[in-house]
Amino acid sequence: MHIEVMTMSENNKLYGLLAEYDSASSIFTACEKVRDAGFKKWDACTPFCVHNLDKAMGLKPSFLPWIVLCMGITGGCSALAFMLWTSVVDYPLNIGGKPLWSIPAYIPVTFEVTVLFSCLTACFGMFFICRLPMLHHPLFESERFKQVTNDKFFIVIESADEQFDLAATKALLEDSGAAHVEEVEGQL
Repeated sequence: MHIEVMTMSENNKLYGLLAEYDSASSIFTACEKVRDAGFKKWDACTPFCVHNLDKAMGLKPSFLPWIVLCMGITGGCSALAFMLWTSVVDYPLNIGGKPLWSIPAYIPVTFEVTVLFSCLTACFGMFFICRLPMLHHPLFESERFKQVTNDKFFIVIESADEQFDLAATKALLEDSGAAHVEEVEGQL
């Protein structure tokens, strides 16, 4: 009987390069260099929000606010239409001689349903766009990456990027002021 032993590098392909930075200003400058180098499949991971990092990365504005607006309008119109239909068409009640088509009476519920649709869309839309919950990611295997929740800043460039060349990308990250650069193996 023949048993084949495979090492980790034979079993998994290279996911990308992970560069560690010590400060917010150093990762900001590094993000500008990576953006200017033309990389598309990369990300920056920080322990707190770094002001204007999205601009340094060259990220476009999210389309989520437009989806939230559309769903809020849909929720508000649906709630108003449902209340008007039930009060005017399906089960009209004449109470105190008030008109059946009295819009001010329907404003609170319409507002609340608009907020409900908007909030649910924002929450689940953010989960969908960010591909959450992500129970496994190749970066979770890196011991250094565990410091991202404390005080370290990271840039990861995926090997699937068209511009990715192991030696050149590693040199770019080292020249950008990275304290440490490591190869990350694994698959999403």
